[in-house]
Amino acid sequence: MALLRLLFKTARLSIMRIGAGWMFALLTFNFNRITIADLGAIAVIVTTLIGMHHFISFFQVYWGRLADRYPVFGYRRTPYFLLSALVASLVFLFLPSIAIGLGQRDPLATIEAFLFIAVFGVAMAMNGSSSNALMAEVTTEKERGFVVAVIWATVIISGIVSAGVSRVMMPVYSPEAMQQLYNLTPMVVMATALLGVIGMERRVSKEQHAALLAQQPAEGAASPLGTFRVARQLMATNRHVRGFFFFVLLGILGIFLQDAILEPFGAEVFGMTQAQTARFQQAWGAGALLGMLAIGILCSVFSIPKKLIATIGGLGIVGSLATIALSAFAHRPELILPSLIVMGLGIGLFDVGALSMMMDMTIEGQVGLYMGIWGMAQGFGNGFANVLSGAFHTLFIEIAGITPTVAYGVIFGFEALMMGLAMVILRGISVQEFKGLTRREIGTVLAMDTAG
Repeated sequence: MALLRLLFKTARLSIMRIGAGWMFALLTFNFNRITIADLGAIAVIVTTLIGMHHFISFFQVYWGRLADRYPVFGYRRTPYFLLSALVASLVFLFLPSIAIGLGQRDPLATIEAFLFIAVFGVAMAMNGSSSNALMAEVTTEKERGFVVAVIWATVIISGIVSAGVSRVMMPVYSPEAMQQLYNLTPMVVMATALLGVIGMERRVSKEQHAALLAQQPAEGAASPLGTFRVARQLMATNRHVRGFFFFVLLGILGIFLQDAILEPFGAEVFGMTQAQTARFQQAWGAGALLGMLAIGILCSVFSIPKKLIATIGGLGIVGSLATIALSAFAHRPELILPSLIVMGLGIGLFDVGALSMMMDMTIEGQVGLYMGIWGMAQGFGNGFANVLSGAFHTLFIEIAGITPTVAYGVIFGFEALMMGLAMVILRGISVQEFKGLTRREIGTVLAMDTAG
Protein backbone atom coordinates (compact mmCIF):
# COMPACT_ATOMS: atom_id res chain seq x y z
CA MET A 1 0.00 0.00 0.00
CA ALA A 2 2.82 2.37 0.89
CA LEU A 3 4.49 1.61 -2.45
CA LEU A 4 1.27 2.39 -4.33
CA ARG A 5 0.95 5.73 -2.51
CA LEU A 6 4.56 6.57 -3.39
CA LEU A 7 4.03 5.67 -7.05
CA PHE A 8 0.82 7.72 -7.23
CA LYS A 9 2.45 10.72 -5.58
CA THR A 10 5.50 10.45 -7.85
CA ALA A 11 3.28 10.25 -10.94
CA ARG A 12 1.38 13.39 -9.87
CA LEU A 13 4.58 15.34 -9.18
CA SER A 14 5.97 14.20 -12.54
CA ILE A 15 2.85 15.18 -14.50
CA MET A 16 2.97 18.73 -13.13
CA ARG A 17 6.47 19.17 -14.62
CA ILE A 18 5.57 18.03 -18.15
CA GLY A 19 4.70 21.58 -19.16
CA ALA A 20 8.15 22.85 -18.18
CA GLY A 21 9.82 20.20 -20.35
CA TRP A 22 7.54 21.07 -23.27
CA MET A 23 8.23 24.82 -23.04
CA PHE A 24 11.98 24.57 -22.61
CA ALA A 25 12.22 22.16 -25.55
CA LEU A 26 10.29 24.51 -27.84
CA LEU A 27 12.40 27.44 -26.74
CA THR A 28 15.85 25.84 -26.95
CA PHE A 29 15.49 23.38 -29.85
CA ASN A 30 12.72 24.83 -32.01
CA PHE A 31 12.55 28.61 -31.59
CA ASN A 32 16.34 28.81 -31.57
CA ARG A 33 16.74 26.83 -34.81
CA ILE A 34 13.92 28.57 -36.72
CA THR A 35 14.99 32.11 -35.90
CA ILE A 36 18.65 31.53 -36.80
CA ALA A 37 18.62 28.89 -39.55
CA ASP A 38 15.27 29.50 -41.27
CA LEU A 39 14.69 33.21 -40.72
CA GLY A 40 18.27 34.52 -40.61
CA ALA A 41 18.14 36.30 -37.23
CA ILE A 42 21.37 37.52 -35.63
CA ALA A 43 22.64 34.48 -33.75
CA VAL A 44 24.10 36.30 -30.75
CA ILE A 45 20.75 38.02 -30.08
CA VAL A 46 18.90 34.71 -30.17
CA THR A 47 21.39 32.87 -27.95
CA THR A 48 21.34 35.77 -25.49
CA LEU A 49 17.55 35.53 -25.43
CA ILE A 50 17.72 31.79 -24.77
CA GLY A 51 20.13 32.28 -21.88
CA MET A 52 18.52 35.40 -20.42
CA HIS A 53 15.78 33.67 -18.45
CA HIS A 54 18.42 31.80 -16.46
CA PHE A 55 19.82 35.07 -15.12
CA ILE A 56 16.35 36.07 -13.93
CA SER A 57 16.40 33.01 -11.68
CA PHE A 58 17.21 35.15 -8.63
CA PHE A 59 13.46 35.76 -8.57
CA GLN A 60 13.13 32.17 -7.32
CA VAL A 61 14.32 33.37 -3.93
CA TYR A 62 11.74 36.17 -3.93
CA TRP A 63 8.84 33.96 -4.99
CA GLY A 64 9.85 31.28 -2.50
CA ARG A 65 9.93 33.75 0.35
CA LEU A 66 6.71 35.43 -0.76
CA ALA A 67 4.89 32.09 -0.92
CA ASP A 68 6.23 31.12 2.52
CA ARG A 69 4.73 34.29 3.99
CA TYR A 70 1.56 34.83 1.95
CA PRO A 71 -0.53 31.71 1.31
CA VAL A 72 -3.60 32.01 -0.92
CA PHE A 73 -6.66 30.40 0.71
CA GLY A 74 -4.24 28.46 2.90
CA TYR A 75 -2.07 27.17 0.02
CA ARG A 76 1.52 28.30 -0.32
CA ARG A 77 2.51 26.42 -3.49
CA THR A 78 -0.51 25.52 -5.65
CA PRO A 79 -1.78 29.04 -6.53
CA TYR A 80 1.69 30.33 -7.33
CA PHE A 81 2.46 27.26 -9.44
CA LEU A 82 -0.75 27.52 -11.47
CA LEU A 83 -0.43 31.28 -12.02
CA SER A 84 3.18 30.93 -13.17
CA ALA A 85 2.30 28.07 -15.54
CA LEU A 86 -0.44 30.14 -17.13
CA VAL A 87 1.67 33.27 -17.59
CA ALA A 88 4.70 31.37 -18.95
CA SER A 89 2.61 29.35 -21.43
CA LEU A 90 0.78 32.42 -22.79
CA VAL A 91 4.13 33.92 -23.84
CA PHE A 92 4.43 31.21 -26.51
CA LEU A 93 1.40 32.54 -28.37
CA PHE A 94 3.45 35.61 -29.33
CA LEU A 95 6.78 33.94 -30.16
CA PRO A 96 6.03 32.94 -33.81
CA SER A 97 5.39 36.55 -34.84
CA ILE A 98 8.37 37.72 -32.79
CA ALA A 99 10.55 35.17 -34.62
CA ILE A 100 9.57 36.74 -37.95
CA GLY A 101 10.50 40.18 -36.63
CA LEU A 102 13.87 38.91 -35.41
CA GLY A 103 14.51 37.44 -38.86
CA GLN A 104 13.77 40.83 -40.40
CA ARG A 105 16.26 42.45 -37.96
CA ASP A 106 13.44 44.67 -36.66
CA PRO A 107 14.60 46.62 -33.54
CA LEU A 108 11.05 46.74 -32.17
CA ALA A 109 10.72 42.97 -32.49
CA THR A 110 14.03 42.58 -30.65
CA ILE A 111 12.77 44.72 -27.77
CA GLU A 112 9.52 42.75 -27.70
CA ALA A 113 11.45 39.49 -27.66
CA PHE A 114 13.50 40.51 -24.62
CA LEU A 115 10.38 41.73 -22.80
CA PHE A 116 8.44 38.53 -23.44
CA ILE A 117 11.36 36.29 -22.49
CA ALA A 118 11.82 38.38 -19.32
CA VAL A 119 8.17 37.71 -18.43
CA PHE A 120 8.73 34.03 -19.18
CA GLY A 121 11.83 33.99 -16.96
CA VAL A 122 10.08 35.63 -14.01
CA ALA A 123 7.11 33.25 -14.36
CA MET A 124 9.35 30.18 -14.58
CA ALA A 125 11.26 31.35 -11.50
CA MET A 126 7.95 31.27 -9.62
CA ASN A 127 7.11 27.94 -11.23
CA GLY A 128 10.40 26.30 -10.29
CA SER A 129 10.39 27.66 -6.75
CA SER A 130 6.80 26.51 -6.13
CA SER A 131 7.22 23.04 -7.62
CA ASN A 132 10.52 22.36 -5.87
CA ALA A 133 9.18 23.55 -2.52
CA LEU A 134 6.05 21.41 -2.92
CA MET A 135 8.19 18.42 -3.83
CA ALA A 136 10.29 18.93 -0.71
CA GLU A 137 7.22 19.26 1.52
CA VAL A 138 5.27 16.21 0.33
CA THR A 139 8.16 13.72 0.17
CA THR A 140 10.26 12.12 2.87
CA GLU A 141 14.04 12.07 2.82
CA LYS A 142 14.07 8.38 1.86
CA GLU A 143 11.59 8.89 -1.01
CA ARG A 144 13.35 11.84 -2.63
CA GLY A 145 15.99 9.97 -4.63
CA PHE A 146 13.33 7.93 -6.43
CA VAL A 147 10.92 10.87 -6.82
CA VAL A 148 13.55 13.25 -8.21
CA ALA A 149 14.79 10.61 -10.66
CA VAL A 150 11.33 9.98 -12.07
CA ILE A 151 10.43 13.68 -12.25
CA TRP A 152 13.55 14.64 -14.16
CA ALA A 153 13.23 11.65 -16.43
CA THR A 154 9.69 12.86 -17.16
CA VAL A 155 10.95 16.37 -17.94
CA ILE A 156 13.49 14.96 -20.39
CA ILE A 157 10.91 12.68 -22.00
CA SER A 158 8.41 15.55 -22.32
CA GLY A 159 11.08 17.53 -24.17
CA ILE A 160 11.62 14.60 -26.52
CA VAL A 161 7.85 14.35 -27.11
CA SER A 162 7.71 18.09 -27.76
CA ALA A 163 10.39 17.72 -30.41
CA GLY A 164 8.51 14.80 -31.97
CA VAL A 165 5.24 16.76 -32.11
CA SER A 166 7.05 19.69 -33.72
CA ARG A 167 8.47 17.39 -36.42
CA VAL A 168 4.98 16.09 -37.22
CA MET A 169 3.22 19.47 -37.17
CA MET A 170 6.03 21.43 -38.78
CA PRO A 171 8.34 19.23 -40.89
CA VAL A 172 9.22 22.38 -42.85
CA TYR A 173 8.99 25.85 -41.35
CA SER A 174 6.01 27.99 -42.16
CA PRO A 175 4.57 30.83 -40.04
CA GLU A 176 1.16 29.14 -39.94
CA ALA A 177 2.52 25.77 -38.82
CA MET A 178 4.68 27.39 -36.15
CA GLN A 179 1.71 29.34 -34.80
CA GLN A 180 -0.44 26.19 -34.66
CA LEU A 181 2.32 24.33 -32.81
CA TYR A 182 2.88 27.11 -30.28
CA ASN A 183 -0.88 27.53 -29.76
CA LEU A 184 -0.85 24.07 -28.15
CA THR A 185 1.43 25.25 -25.36
CA PRO A 186 -1.13 26.80 -22.96
CA MET A 187 -3.38 23.76 -23.31
CA VAL A 188 -0.56 21.25 -22.71
CA VAL A 189 0.93 23.23 -19.82
CA MET A 190 -2.31 23.98 -17.98
CA ALA A 191 -3.82 20.52 -18.46
CA THR A 192 -0.75 18.78 -17.01
CA ALA A 193 -0.35 21.42 -14.27
CA LEU A 194 -3.92 20.94 -13.06
CA LEU A 195 -3.73 17.15 -13.27
CA GLY A 196 -0.54 17.12 -11.27
CA VAL A 197 -0.95 19.75 -8.59
CA ILE A 198 -4.63 19.80 -7.58
CA GLY A 199 -4.99 18.02 -4.25
CA MET A 200 -1.25 17.52 -3.72
CA GLU A 201 -0.69 20.27 -1.18
CA ARG A 202 -1.98 20.14 2.37
CA ARG A 203 -3.85 23.31 3.31
CA VAL A 204 -2.21 25.37 6.06
CA SER A 205 -4.60 26.73 8.66
CA LYS A 206 -4.29 30.29 9.93
CA GLU A 207 -2.99 28.98 13.24
CA GLN A 208 -0.35 26.80 11.58
CA HIS A 209 0.76 29.64 9.34
CA ALA A 210 0.92 32.02 12.30
CA ALA A 211 3.17 29.52 14.07
CA LEU A 212 5.48 29.44 11.07
CA LEU A 213 5.57 33.23 10.88
CA ALA A 214 6.33 33.42 14.59
CA GLN A 215 9.65 31.73 13.87
CA GLN A 216 10.86 34.83 12.01
CA PRO A 217 10.49 38.55 12.70
CA ALA A 218 7.47 40.37 11.35
CA GLU A 219 8.17 42.46 8.27
CA GLY A 220 6.42 44.12 5.40
CA ALA A 221 6.20 42.89 1.87
CA ALA A 222 9.65 42.01 0.66
CA SER A 223 11.01 43.27 -2.63
CA PRO A 224 13.01 41.07 -5.00
CA LEU A 225 16.18 43.01 -4.19
CA GLY A 226 15.43 42.82 -0.47
CA THR A 227 14.97 39.08 -0.70
CA PHE A 228 18.18 38.80 -2.68
CA ARG A 229 19.94 40.59 0.20
CA VAL A 230 18.55 38.01 2.62
CA ALA A 231 19.96 35.20 0.46
CA ARG A 232 23.32 36.96 0.31
CA GLN A 233 23.37 37.43 4.08
CA LEU A 234 22.53 33.76 4.65
CA MET A 235 25.43 32.77 2.40
CA ALA A 236 27.71 35.13 4.30
CA THR A 237 26.75 33.78 7.73
CA ASN A 238 26.65 30.03 7.04
CA ARG A 239 29.42 28.30 5.14
CA HIS A 240 27.21 25.36 4.19
CA VAL A 241 24.70 27.67 2.48
CA ARG A 242 27.55 29.40 0.68
CA GLY A 243 29.29 26.17 -0.21
CA PHE A 244 26.17 24.45 -1.51
CA PHE A 245 25.30 27.49 -3.64
CA PHE A 246 28.67 27.37 -5.40
CA PHE A 247 28.57 23.57 -5.62
CA VAL A 248 25.29 23.78 -7.55
CA LEU A 249 26.49 26.68 -9.73
CA LEU A 250 29.79 25.03 -10.71
CA GLY A 251 28.16 21.62 -11.10
CA ILE A 252 25.56 22.97 -13.55
CA LEU A 253 28.32 24.85 -15.38
CA GLY A 254 30.32 21.61 -15.53
CA ILE A 255 27.38 19.81 -17.13
CA PHE A 256 25.95 22.31 -19.59
CA LEU A 257 28.97 24.19 -20.94
CA GLN A 258 29.10 21.53 -23.67
CA ASP A 259 25.41 21.83 -24.56
CA ALA A 260 25.61 24.65 -27.13
CA ILE A 261 28.92 23.64 -28.72
CA LEU A 262 28.79 19.84 -28.86
CA GLU A 263 27.43 19.59 -32.41
CA PRO A 264 29.74 22.33 -33.78
CA PHE A 265 32.60 20.39 -32.16
CA GLY A 266 31.80 17.30 -34.23
CA ALA A 267 31.49 19.36 -37.40
CA GLU A 268 34.57 21.59 -36.97
CA VAL A 269 36.99 19.02 -35.56
CA PHE A 270 35.91 15.82 -37.30
CA GLY A 271 33.90 17.08 -40.30
CA MET A 272 30.81 15.16 -39.20
CA THR A 273 27.46 15.66 -40.90
CA GLN A 274 24.41 16.95 -39.07
CA ALA A 275 22.95 13.44 -38.99
CA GLN A 276 26.10 12.20 -37.24
CA THR A 277 26.25 15.00 -34.67
CA ALA A 278 22.52 14.61 -33.95
CA ARG A 279 23.44 11.34 -32.24
CA PHE A 280 25.39 13.26 -29.59
CA GLN A 281 22.29 14.63 -27.85
CA GLN A 282 20.60 11.24 -28.06
CA ALA A 283 23.62 9.48 -26.55
CA TRP A 284 24.00 11.58 -23.42
CA GLY A 285 20.24 12.09 -23.08
CA ALA A 286 19.66 8.32 -23.11
CA GLY A 287 22.49 7.87 -20.62
CA ALA A 288 20.98 10.50 -18.33
CA LEU A 289 17.56 8.79 -18.41
CA LEU A 290 19.12 5.41 -17.69
CA GLY A 291 21.20 6.84 -14.84
CA MET A 292 18.23 8.60 -13.25
CA LEU A 293 15.90 5.62 -13.44
CA ALA A 294 18.55 3.14 -12.24
CA ILE A 295 19.56 5.18 -9.21
CA GLY A 296 15.92 6.03 -8.51
CA ILE A 297 15.05 2.33 -8.31
CA LEU A 298 18.10 1.62 -6.12
CA CYS A 299 17.19 4.50 -3.80
CA SER A 300 13.68 3.10 -3.37
CA VAL A 301 15.20 -0.18 -2.12
CA PHE A 302 18.42 0.90 -0.39
CA SER A 303 19.27 3.95 1.68
CA ILE A 304 22.07 5.47 -0.41
CA PRO A 305 23.59 8.78 0.75
CA LYS A 306 22.67 11.60 -1.65
CA LYS A 307 26.15 13.06 -1.33
CA LEU A 308 27.68 9.77 -2.49
CA ILE A 309 25.32 9.63 -5.49
CA ALA A 310 26.22 13.19 -6.54
CA THR A 311 29.94 12.50 -6.06
CA ILE A 312 29.93 9.35 -8.22
CA GLY A 313 27.98 11.18 -10.91
CA GLY A 314 30.26 14.20 -10.83
CA LEU A 315 33.41 12.09 -11.10
CA GLY A 316 31.88 10.22 -14.05
CA ILE A 317 31.23 13.55 -15.78
CA VAL A 318 34.81 14.70 -15.14
CA GLY A 319 36.23 11.49 -16.62
CA SER A 320 33.98 11.60 -19.69
CA LEU A 321 34.73 15.26 -20.41
CA ALA A 322 38.44 14.57 -20.11
CA THR A 323 38.06 11.71 -22.60
CA ILE A 324 36.16 13.95 -25.04
CA ALA A 325 38.96 16.52 -24.75
CA LEU A 326 41.44 13.70 -25.46
CA SER A 327 39.41 12.67 -28.51
CA ALA A 328 39.95 16.18 -29.92
CA PHE A 329 43.68 16.29 -29.21
CA ALA A 330 44.27 12.71 -30.47
CA HIS A 331 41.70 12.98 -33.30
CA ARG A 332 39.87 9.85 -32.13
CA PRO A 333 36.18 10.30 -33.04
CA GLU A 334 35.35 6.76 -31.93
CA LEU A 335 35.80 7.88 -28.30
CA ILE A 336 33.00 10.44 -28.43
CA LEU A 337 29.80 8.37 -28.27
CA PRO A 338 30.96 6.03 -25.47
CA SER A 339 32.15 9.08 -23.52
CA LEU A 340 28.81 10.83 -24.01
CA ILE A 341 26.90 7.78 -22.76
CA VAL A 342 29.09 7.71 -19.64
CA MET A 343 28.63 11.47 -19.26
CA GLY A 344 24.86 10.98 -19.46
CA LEU A 345 24.95 8.30 -16.77
CA GLY A 346 26.98 10.69 -14.62
CA ILE A 347 24.51 13.51 -15.25
CA GLY A 348 21.65 11.24 -14.21
CA LEU A 349 23.35 10.33 -10.94
CA PHE A 350 24.50 13.90 -10.28
CA ASP A 351 21.02 15.34 -10.88
CA VAL A 352 19.35 12.87 -8.53
CA GLY A 353 21.96 13.29 -5.80
CA ALA A 354 22.21 17.08 -6.02
CA LEU A 355 18.46 17.72 -6.32
CA SER A 356 17.72 15.39 -3.41
CA MET A 357 20.32 17.24 -1.35
CA MET A 358 18.65 20.55 -2.28
CA MET A 359 15.45 19.38 -0.62
CA ASP A 360 17.38 18.23 2.44
CA MET A 361 19.14 21.60 2.60
CA THR A 362 16.00 23.41 3.77
CA ILE A 363 14.48 24.32 7.13
CA GLU A 364 10.80 24.11 8.03
CA GLY A 365 9.10 27.45 7.53
CA GLN A 366 11.85 28.55 5.11
CA VAL A 367 11.56 25.85 2.43
CA GLY A 368 10.58 28.29 -0.30
CA LEU A 369 13.42 30.66 0.54
CA TYR A 370 16.11 27.98 0.44
CA MET A 371 14.73 26.23 -2.64
CA GLY A 372 14.78 29.66 -4.27
CA ILE A 373 18.46 30.11 -3.38
CA TRP A 374 19.36 26.73 -4.87
CA GLY A 375 17.22 27.46 -7.93
CA MET A 376 19.07 30.74 -8.36
CA ALA A 377 22.37 28.84 -8.35
CA GLN A 378 21.00 26.50 -11.04
CA GLY A 379 19.88 29.42 -13.16
CA PHE A 380 23.18 31.24 -12.90
CA GLY A 381 25.04 28.04 -13.78
CA ASN A 382 22.91 27.51 -16.89
CA GLY A 383 23.17 31.16 -17.89
CA PHE A 384 26.95 31.30 -17.54
CA ALA A 385 27.24 28.01 -19.43
CA ASN A 386 25.42 29.54 -22.41
CA VAL A 387 27.48 32.72 -22.33
CA LEU A 388 30.89 31.13 -21.74
CA SER A 389 30.55 28.41 -24.40
CA GLY A 390 29.88 30.98 -27.12
CA ALA A 391 32.46 33.40 -25.74
CA PHE A 392 35.19 30.73 -25.66
CA HIS A 393 34.37 29.69 -29.23
CA THR A 394 34.59 33.27 -30.47
CA LEU A 395 37.69 34.12 -28.45
CA PHE A 396 39.75 31.00 -29.20
CA ILE A 397 38.78 30.21 -32.79
CA GLU A 398 37.48 33.40 -34.39
CA ILE A 399 39.68 35.99 -32.67
CA ALA A 400 42.82 34.17 -31.52
CA GLY A 401 42.90 31.85 -34.54
CA ILE A 402 43.52 28.71 -32.47
CA THR A 403 42.73 25.50 -34.33
CA PRO A 404 39.36 23.95 -33.45
CA THR A 405 41.13 20.79 -32.30
CA VAL A 406 43.07 22.65 -29.59
CA ALA A 407 40.28 25.10 -28.78
CA TYR A 408 37.66 22.45 -28.12
CA GLY A 409 40.12 20.35 -26.14
CA VAL A 410 40.76 23.34 -23.88
CA ILE A 411 37.05 24.13 -23.54
CA PHE A 412 36.12 20.58 -22.54
CA GLY A 413 39.10 20.50 -20.19
CA PHE A 414 37.87 23.72 -18.56
CA GLU A 415 34.40 22.20 -18.19
CA ALA A 416 35.87 19.13 -16.49
CA LEU A 417 37.78 21.45 -14.14
CA MET A 418 34.54 23.22 -13.13
CA MET A 419 32.90 19.92 -12.22
CA GLY A 420 36.05 18.87 -10.36
CA LEU A 421 35.91 22.06 -8.29
CA ALA A 422 32.25 21.35 -7.54
CA MET A 423 33.25 17.92 -6.20
CA VAL A 424 35.90 19.51 -3.95
CA ILE A 425 33.31 21.91 -2.52
CA LEU A 426 30.81 19.07 -2.00
CA ARG A 427 33.25 17.25 0.27
CA GLY A 428 33.02 20.07 2.83
CA ILE A 429 29.21 20.27 2.90
CA SER A 430 27.22 18.58 5.64
CA VAL A 431 23.42 18.49 5.66
CA GLN A 432 23.49 17.74 9.39
CA GLU A 433 25.64 20.78 10.16
CA PHE A 434 23.48 22.91 7.88
CA LYS A 435 20.42 21.84 9.89
CA GLY A 436 22.24 23.21 12.91
CA LEU A 437 21.55 26.73 11.68
CA THR A 438 19.17 27.78 14.46
CA ARG A 439 15.91 29.69 14.16
CA ARG A 440 17.55 32.49 16.08
CA GLU A 441 20.31 32.79 13.48
CA ILE A 442 17.74 32.88 10.67
CA GLY A 443 15.77 35.45 12.61
CA THR A 444 18.90 37.56 13.01
CA VAL A 445 19.50 37.57 9.25
CA LEU A 446 15.90 38.45 8.46
CA ALA A 447 15.91 41.14 11.17
CA MET A 448 19.04 42.67 9.61
CA ASP A 449 17.20 42.85 6.28
CA THR A 450 14.16 44.46 7.90
CA ALA A 451 16.31 47.01 9.71
CA GLY A 452 18.12 47.81 6.44
